[in-house]
Amino acid sequence: MKRIFITFFISIFVSTIASAEMADSLAVEEKPSFFERVVEVVKDFSRIDTNYIEPQHYNFSVMLQNTNTFESYTLRNKQGQELVLSPGTTVRVGPYFGWRWLFLGYTFDVSHFFDGQHRQDWNISLYSNQVGVDLFYRQTGDDYKIRVARLSEDFDIPGLKDLSFGGFSGSVKGFNLYYILNHKKFSYPAAFNQSTCQKISCGSPLIGIGYTKHTLNLNVESLNETIEKYLGPGSAKIFPDDALIASEVHFTDVSAYGGYGYNWVFAKNWLAAGSLSLGMSYKKTTGNTEKDGSLLRDFSFRNFNFDAVGRFGLVWNNTRWYAGSSVILHTYRYSESQFSTNTLFGNLNFYFGYNFGKRKN
Repeated sequence: MKRIFITFFISIFVSTIASAEMADSLAVEEKPSFFERVVEVVKDFSRIDTNYIEPQHYNFSVMLQNTNTFESYTLRNKQGQELVLSPGTTVRVGPYFGWRWLFLGYTFDVSHFFDGQHRQDWNISLYSNQVGVDLFYRQTGDDYKIRVARLSEDFDIPGLKDLSFGGFSGSVKGFNLYYILNHKKFSYPAAFNQSTCQKISCGSPLIGIGYTKHTLNLNVESLNETIEKYLGPGSAKIFPDDALIASEVHFTDVSAYGGYGYNWVFAKNWLAAGSLSLGMSYKKTTGNTEKDGSLLRDFSFRNFNFDAVGRFGLVWNNTRWYAGSSVILHTYRYSESQFSTNTLFGNLNFYFGYNFGKRKN
């Protein structure tokens, strides 16, 4: 009887160990691989609450888009003199083709097709429910106009307003990367990528980072010649050579953004969207802006400024057909002992598109 009792407990002990080992073996087998975990992370970027967001039901899309680009540079010195320069609006039209969340296309510059102006403007925006990124590169031509020429805060020079001036050029390149906190209920793609539809009004906080590199070139001699041509000999002295801005300035901008976006579903298939992000940025420059020729290479709290990014859209989308408009605005400010500059640029888009290729799931 004792042997049977011991044998019984030994068998239970062995069975328990075997069961535990089998459970551990199954647990090891069921543990997802690294690749499967990566796939799950990627899938999480597009997971949504279908009570708030209607998912995309088609694989492909074709779209015709009109893009209107604009920009403005405000140059100001410590004496209060100010010069505002901006070119005419660039009008571009072209086709796009989309596969799910990826859109590729090309727009033709119809506003400068025959005038020989050399402009380069590349904008790529990628939107998922969770993360978005704007990539941009702008190299302007020499078709600027003087919008404002101000000797002091209260005295403008009307004779220079809207005068063509080819002695200025500017460029900006960089990116903005942002994260949508309430991404399962708030859809950025519904407003700016037309790949989903917002069903119920909703908002979300936004956070992000940005990096841009700016170049400004002003031909001071050409500016003086233009002023004398239209205002008479000796008038160019109102803007001394080194009073307004250096002939060439390069500065970089590193920013941390925070903001809020809201999608307003005001009628069936209609959406009005808006977001605004403010950034604390640190700017560093190289150029002959200091009279002693020194470069601002050391850290300084005065190099902190505020930037802003605004996005606004109006969309009609019944999941098969869609149409709408959107505008994206970027503004940057830089200031130091000799001068300050405000840069504003953006795109205004109008589009019309069609989805096809029904998804199976």
